[in-house]
Amino acid sequence: MSVVSLVPYEDALASYDPVMGLEVHVELGTKTKMFCGCSTELGAEPNTQTCPTCLGLPGSLPVVNAIGVESAIKIGLALNCEIAEWCRFARKNYFYPDMPKNFQTSQYDEPIAFNGYLDVQLEDGETFRVEIERAHMEEDTGKSSHVGGATGRIHGATHSLLDYNRAGIPLIEIVTKPIEGAGARAPEVAKAYVAELRELIKALGVSEARMDKGQMRCDVNLSLRPNGTEKFGTRSETKNVNSLRSVERAARFEIQRHAAVLSDGGSIVQETRHFHEDNGTTTSGRIKDNAEDYRYFPEPDLVPIAPSREWVEELRAALPELPRVRRARLQAEWGLSDKDMQSVLNAGAVEPIQETIAAGAPADQARKWWMGELARRANETGTDLAEQPITPAQVARVCALVAEGKLNDKLARQVIEAVLAGEGEPDAVVEQRGLAVVSDDSALGAAVDQAIAENEAVAAKIRDGKVAAVGALVGAVMKATRGQADAARVKDLILEKLGVQA
Repeated sequence: MSVVSLVPYEDALASYDPVMGLEVHVELGTKTKMFCGCSTELGAEPNTQTCPTCLGLPGSLPVVNAIGVESAIKIGLALNCEIAEWCRFARKNYFYPDMPKNFQTSQYDEPIAFNGYLDVQLEDGETFRVEIERAHMEEDTGKSSHVGGATGRIHGATHSLLDYNRAGIPLIEIVTKPIEGAGARAPEVAKAYVAELRELIKALGVSEARMDKGQMRCDVNLSLRPNGTEKFGTRSETKNVNSLRSVERAARFEIQRHAAVLSDGGSIVQETRHFHEDNGTTTSGRIKDNAEDYRYFPEPDLVPIAPSREWVEELRAALPELPRVRRARLQAEWGLSDKDMQSVLNAGAVEPIQETIAAGAPADQARKWWMGELARRANETGTDLAEQPITPAQVARVCALVAEGKLNDKLARQVIEAVLAGEGEPDAVVEQRGLAVVSDDSALGAAVDQAIAENEAVAAKIRDGKVAAVGALVGAVMKATRGQADAARVKDLILEKLGVQA
């Protein structure tokens, strides 16, 4: 990979104004594909979930998935879009090995939802409105695996393998209008938008929206124009970015790269680019086609879709509580200040905390562990909080073990570290590592006697009425027991042995 020179971010923004466009593909959680009855279940043997229709064999005819249409309308309504009274599918023609039909059944000039918006909250609490151009229905492609190269990409590979199980899975593509006016905060806006959209999709129940599993992917379109001008610059499109952090990094890198090219008197090439998670850079993919290059034309094998207004209003009335409303409710339920709730939002902890509470943990304890130990871990590893290898149910179990007196905070941190390391469930970790709190008087007695004997001056102060000095002896016992003693019981035993009333 060649080294790309970059302009410092602040210098780039001093000369240029970024304009973004975000295209998000969401795999719907339907049981069957968009135009046939093949299963969408993940993990099957390659090419076992296919049929003549999704393979594009002669004589096969597609049939629209009704749940896919319903899901598209729900998404459009939640994005404040207008819902088309009449729309149809189109063929998007291009050749690529993972397109078995040599065209993708999509929508072009007649999407099912259009002209909407989504308000997103930035890290300082400011709200930024992202306008939605369209949300349209289409199908996913197959999966190519390139074998024999060093990077897993086609360049340098010796051969490629194709799995068409994914071909035909229902997709909704959500396309923003050009995002202007974000300035230096453009990468932050991109991340916040995708985060809010992910929460919305999950709330609707139409997809799990797992970015790490490819169920939600973002293409980051970016261009720069000289400050004070109106004409858009030439854009690049960074494809299939699959985490919130990477969306922000990709936008920032492209701003710096574009600025470097333009400042040197060069021209931006309209192209697709690949994002590299390991170093946060992008590299060239292929020259980007314009819409006319795809030779769109109406799909002749599918009838138009004309959702009745009554059905649309029924779906609108049945929409679940949406993320912004839910956050306001949770803030009140959890008793958080605006500042504390903003910290939870910035950390991406709303969902994990809510699910931990649902699993039985008190709200303050759920927030404590996700915003403390687990947020620290996420920062250290440069990953999203929700991607940590621990479930809300496991965190709730750690909270329960603390509440039952079987763990203290120090031991609980060790249990969480072990779960994150893949050592098993919390109870199994406690047993395997011998981490349970020691609260039995007979087991603690020897350690208490030793602490008193080794700290006679402190013991004398306590006998003379300076009860606050007991902390030093408690600390000695905790050290001797490797932090596994019940500190409250240790204190009581020390005072009892010294004949002092608490």
